[in-house]
Amino acid sequence: MRKGLLINLDRCSGCDSCIVACKLENDLPLGHFYNKVIAVGPTGTFPNVEKYWLPSQCQQCENPACVHVCPTAASYRDPETGMVLIDKEKCIGCQFCVMACPYGVRYLNEEEGVVEKCTLCEQITAQGGLPQCVIQCGGRARFFGDLEQGIDTFEAPAVGYDVDRSYDNLYTGNRVTLGELAVEYGDADVHHLPDVGNGPHFAYILRDREWKGGE
Repeated sequence: MRKGLLINLDRCSGCDSCIVACKLENDLPLGHFYNKVIAVGPTGTFPNVEKYWLPSQCQQCENPACVHVCPTAASYRDPETGMVLIDKEKCIGCQFCVMACPYGVRYLNEEEGVVEKCTLCEQITAQGGLPQCVIQCGGRARFFGDLEQGIDTFEAPAVGYDVDRSYDNLYTGNRVTLGELAVEYGDADVHHLPDVGNGPHFAYILRDREWKGGE
């Protein structure tokens, strides 16, 4: 099992709902984020100008540098889910992992003296639910699933006014898969953040625009 996210950038409007949902679910202090949304562009010359939004968070890497540099084994990769997690009881707040992360998505909780980051809402997904950033994405740009099953199987809450829209904290029903919802895409439309030997798990779909996430 290799849990991760697929983000369809053609549907992301940069509304920041994923950021707000994440902060509320994880009770993050002012100025700290597990998830951020980066504006890419505008690029080009009028009238051929383009812009899109690129969400970035822990990529739940296959070979995470943060785990390798941790002197206490506080950062580890769960063998069952493939998720990179932090054992706060072992963390000494040295921030080696913060410096080693290629994506800058870890932060030091100064009050507790430990490093924190996205866990794909492990407290929810371990019970069969979806991460809050996926549930609250109004554009249905975010999908959650198992990479070993293929990104077409990744799920999000169903769309339309004829479905149950009472999203509880677990949210186990009324889902739609990427394969059912997305406009047809090819291998050339699927992208990843830079791989420096860490093997990022997240995937992004972007059509008819220049991918800048590798820079």
